[in-house]
Amino acid sequence: MFYIHHTTCISPQQTFPAVDLELLYESVNNQLRVREPAYEGIPPGMLRRMGKAVRFGLGAALPLVQKAETLNGIIIGTANGGMEDCIKFLNQIIDYEEGLLAPGNFVQSTPNAIAGQVSMVSRNKAYNITHVHRGLSFEMAVIDAIMHLKDHPSHNYLLGAVDEISAYNFNIDFLAGWYKKEPASSLHLYKTDSPASLAGEGAAMFLVNGSSTGALAKLLGIHTLHTQDVQQVQQQLRQFADQYLPAGESINILLHGQNGDNRLNAFYDAAESIAGDLTTIARFKHMSGEYPTAVAIGCWLACQVLQQQQLPAHMIKRIAVQSGYRNILLYNNYKGVQHSFMLLSVL
Repeated sequence: MFYIHHTTCISPQQTFPAVDLELLYESVNNQLRVREPAYEGIPPGMLRRMGKAVRFGLGAALPLVQKAETLNGIIIGTANGGMEDCIKFLNQIIDYEEGLLAPGNFVQSTPNAIAGQVSMVSRNKAYNITHVHRGLSFEMAVIDAIMHLKDHPSHNYLLGAVDEISAYNFNIDFLAGWYKKEPASSLHLYKTDSPASLAGEGAAMFLVNGSSTGALAKLLGIHTLHTQDVQQVQQQLRQFADQYLPAGESINILLHGQNGDNRLNAFYDAAESIAGDLTTIARFKHMSGEYPTAVAIGCWLACQVLQQQQLPAHMIKRIAVQSGYRNILLYNNYKGVQHSFMLLSVL
């Protein structure tokens, strides 16, 4: 499919610029908010006027833009990026009676503001697109990159996903029952037996192309589906593994997005049922929280595990005895309807 050469991540954990996966920061008020860096590559005057999603999306993207000799495209997935600024702008229309409105909130009020800012700061005039498909936004961005690299394997693409905790979306999802009403700890998220999860946000970026030289990992396959049928998810996940797993190899880690919502446990149990005795089972949403493009954090974590050949203890649900990690199967579920599978392998 394609090769991943460099990655960055800004998340609720210590993931940028230094990475410490053993350290686990706790949620506050059932929210896991990003730990923002100093953003040394962004001019202070520009930084002050940026919305949150644009700020940490650009902060995660710039180091990869600087590593690429040529950048042939910027492909971003987001479901709610720019929503906070959109609400601010609409409120200003009312408060100021359509008078003196802040242009910054208007400019950054659309989902493509993140990809647009990356393009403007890097002066990149190549392919630029934002995919907005709720819980499959990152996956659609991945498929877009795959199609481009199939025709132009030597091209470099910035691939990523960004989403923020906005007051608007948080309140809607909270009232809809997707975030826990009782105090919940991210340290003990998987021990809770109640509906809903913790709110999260983050940005993960990848520099990808069709060359294996110097790559960190390879994406072997991706598949998405919409269903509420547990058996269909289990069947298609098994078919996906059989189709893309290299002959004679096995899945070393099943990394999935279990999020503490007991209404969705049946899907993750079904995914685990296809894992053999030599497969370690791990989870990641106690680190990121739940949000539409959280799977991008899972993909970034898979790259880190494949590179370092280490898996933090707090991520492990079931450990299997093995000599190393070669193939990671990533399964994500968003609100029990949108599902995706990705298979990543070390070179």
